[in-house]
Amino acid sequence: MSIPQNSLVLYKNSPARVAAVGDKLDIELDDGRSLRVRPKDVTLLHPGPLSNVRSLQAPTGEVEAACELLDGGQTSLPELADLIYGVYTPATAWATWRLVDEGLYFQGTPEAINARPLAGVAQERAAREAKAAERQAWTGFLQRAKLGRCVAEDAPYLGEIEEVALGQREQSRVMQALDCDQNPTSAHALLLRLGRWDGMTNPWPQRIGVSLTLPSISLPPLPDEPRLDLTGLSAYAIDDEGNLDPDDAIGLDGNRLWVHVADAAALLTPDSPGDLEARARGATLYLPETTVPMLAEDAIPRLGLGLTEISPALSFGLTLDEAGVVMDVEIAPSWVRVQRLTYREVETRLDEEPFRSLFQLAERHQARRRTNGAVFIDLPEVKMQVSDGRVAITPLPRLRSRMLVTEAMVMAGEAAARFALARGLPFPFTTQDPTDAVDRQPSGLAAMYALRRTLRPRQYSGQPGPHGGLGLEVYAQVTSPLRRYLDLVAHQQLRTLLRGGEPLAAQAIIERVGAAEAAAQTVRRAERLSREHWTLVYLQQHPGWQGQGVLVEKRMPRGLALIPELAFEVRIKAADSVALDSVLPLRLTGVELPEREAYFRVG
Repeated sequence: MSIPQNSLVLYKNSPARVAAVGDKLDIELDDGRSLRVRPKDVTLLHPGPLSNVRSLQAPTGEVEAACELLDGGQTSLPELADLIYGVYTPATAWATWRLVDEGLYFQGTPEAINARPLAGVAQERAAREAKAAERQAWTGFLQRAKLGRCVAEDAPYLGEIEEVALGQREQSRVMQALDCDQNPTSAHALLLRLGRWDGMTNPWPQRIGVSLTLPSISLPPLPDEPRLDLTGLSAYAIDDEGNLDPDDAIGLDGNRLWVHVADAAALLTPDSPGDLEARARGATLYLPETTVPMLAEDAIPRLGLGLTEISPALSFGLTLDEAGVVMDVEIAPSWVRVQRLTYREVETRLDEEPFRSLFQLAERHQARRRTNGAVFIDLPEVKMQVSDGRVAITPLPRLRSRMLVTEAMVMAGEAAARFALARGLPFPFTTQDPTDAVDRQPSGLAAMYALRRTLRPRQYSGQPGPHGGLGLEVYAQVTSPLRRYLDLVAHQQLRTLLRGGEPLAAQAIIERVGAAEAAAQTVRRAERLSREHWTLVYLQQHPGWQGQGVLVEKRMPRGLALIPELAFEVRIKAADSVALDSVLPLRLTGVELPEREAYFRVG
């Protein structure tokens, strides 16, 4: 089709008047510019005559009526202009083409235009309005975010940032638009800046991938089976004040030590639903703000020692010779009557029986371990709680009653390991290669810190081996089956053997060790990072904090100080002349929560 002079053409989606015709066309654009183009570069909309592109003013038309009349059919530009405006002129041709280009009612080319059914028009209009609203919301959010503010309507965008902060996604359109680094630390900082999060949000368990949901598998009834009746003997569950899951107790019968442990394996047999769930969790998650148990919610009330008048237990009876060697091990499911006490209460009663004799047994066993090269590190410990938006940190006092209980648990672990080894029972043994350190019983904090750095990691294995840190030839953890899965596996093996059943094979123990320890390591990491987080929040809540730190490591020009009252390690600037174990006055100068950093000035 030839293009006449003074016709209306479409050039790069803009109207133009053909001013002259030749091998090429001279066209005039609506902004006043003149161009020379090839005929194939333009599309004819109306043959004219058109005197001025800027005079294209269309009258009011009946767009919906024309769309309804066509009812999804096809037409041409001249016919459509006539339907809508009642006339086909350069102005109505341009107005009609703009409707086609808009794509709401009509779509196509000037020669073949398709009308959209009115129902489709309504859907398309709704979709466009939604997109327009979304663009407006997006623009508003970006403007507010750059000012460090957000409102309730910004929740979807903030949720995307939260997913990055919690390690649930790697990339965020929101963070990219705000020119933020795409990583959890940057996302955490952004959420704090926008006021979406404050210090009371602890992202670490979810970021690491630890489950915060309660176990869903309920436990079966306690089996009807013979149990050794030890209810006539006194037994004591000794814990910190406020402990909610007492899983061990101790008592004396003459010169025989009894260590009673919650009988979790009575309700969780190997590969039962509850056992599989516990294996996946690895251990109970203890956070300052909450506890997520390894076992079902009803496990503690039913199995915790001293929570009912009489408790089911797996009891370890053992005697020590004069050298502190565990002898004559007896293990049996039992009934026990347990009294709950705190460490502080027992501390005041160490001159009374049976606590005096229990403490003497503990001292004898510890002395033997010390002779065998056991490592004793006594670094500060604290109890940390989060409640009502506040963090409380309380130093744990050094009490002899703690040593008493700890040593009794070690005795039970050694006794159980020896019992299993003597009977060829596949067992989850705990081992640790000995350290090369010469001084295994340091006195100062710096020496203890240095010794801790030399310790080899403990390992769980289906094969027995020495535990260098404890100074024992063989050892297994067996006193916390409510909160450590491999303790539960040890109990399952012991119970099966005692009942004359077929214990798990060595390969099955190895598989459980691998699965449970991987999960438990994740739990321990979540606990450690959470405690660091809450310590920093505590410091934020005490912006004028001042206290003392002990220099435990020097790597000039910086050193590492341990704050005993917080059990917290911090980097500081220390002069070369400052000796290790020096007590330094520290003053808090700042906290960077996402980076897990606190800054202190000496003096």
